Amino acid sequence: MKVYFDNAATTPMAPEVLEAMMPYLREHHGNPSSTHQFGRKTKSAIETARKSIAKLLNCSPPEICFTSGGTEADNTAIRGAITQLGVKHIITAPTEHHAVLHTAQACAESGDVRLSMVRLDAKGRVDTDHLRELLTAAEEKTLVTLMHANNEIGTMIDLDEISEICEAHGALFHSDTVQTMGHFPFDLAKTKVHFMVGAAHKFHGPKGVGFLYINREVHLEPLIHGGSQERKMRAGTENLYGIVGMAKALELAYENMEGHRARIASLKQRMKTKLKEALPELSVNGCEERSLYTVLNVTLPETAQADILLFLMDIDGIAVSSGSACSSGSNQGSHVLRAIAADEAASAGPSIRFSFSRYNTPEEVDYAVEKVVKHLVGKEVVK
Repeated sequence: MKVYFDNAATTPMAPEVLEAMMPYLREHHGNPSSTHQFGRKTKSAIETARKSIAKLLNCSPPEICFTSGGTEADNTAIRGAITQLGVKHIITAPTEHHAVLHTAQACAESGDVRLSMVRLDAKGRVDTDHLRELLTAAEEKTLVTLMHANNEIGTMIDLDEISEICEAHGALFHSDTVQTMGHFPFDLAKTKVHFMVGAAHKFHGPKGVGFLYINREVHLEPLIHGGSQERKMRAGTENLYGIVGMAKALELAYENMEGHRARIASLKQRMKTKLKEALPELSVNGCEERSLYTVLNVTLPETAQADILLFLMDIDGIAVSSGSACSSGSNQGSHVLRAIAADEAASAGPSIRFSFSRYNTPEEVDYAVEKVVKHLVGKEVVK
């Protein structure tokens, strides 16, 4: 059996998405910047995709800028806020994805901004009182950048609450929503956020394409210079088929979002219950009360060795992760678990992340639990 439980790293592409992309891979090959009918055909497809995404998020099409993915979108927002919007102070959290964390740190090291870290509790939740303190004390123009849901432990912020705090203090607000886009509904006419991010491959779309939402109240100059694509916001020939596929993937996600959520959440609960029954000493990382329903991060018994377990599970045909895929190969462990001061959990044993999608099944959960328990304690799980 082949079981894929690493959907937080990337998701399998939906068949309907590939079908929507195929005409633009096979037939419609015109450059969208060309004025002849071949170019107009592909340009129209891009603008139709932009309108579709904007409608789903309840914003205007010009507020959507297509990018190569979440990392470029995050960099564009953060660096643009510094160079063009007068930001001299960034507030973020040490549990952010490296696309945000490393960008903010690089800007601070170059002397462009002052960097502050908001306090977190042991479950990864933001201390909103401390955030208010940091904003009240700040004399400079400030950008708050906090991810909607953590990609490793699943802990979520209250997007509306953080946005209201930022608005009250005159701060800009950027949220990396890569893990929640396509999994939670957004109403950008109501949520006061200046920048948000999406990456198609996190919601069953193609890799190498994403978008940045830029609130109409702010204006950014391009991070990449060249042609006048994306309303002069991002130079370079557009990823035509990727953009078409991304729009289709988001449409599919919204069509039955509640149904997908209920089904995936039941798989996560099944996995958690069965693991705890078989391994009582196992602990769950993150905030279980307010968590991304696609992610389950657990700390294994002290005797477990993550690398060996992942190797054995790979042989069993099971794909899981010991953390973020963007950090695979690092010997430093999870920066997220270190940042939330989960020292006791980190020293007790390694953490494993299971992440689910609408294509997973209860049978796959049972198979994965059986193999985990067998490799850790050498016994079969009673089903």
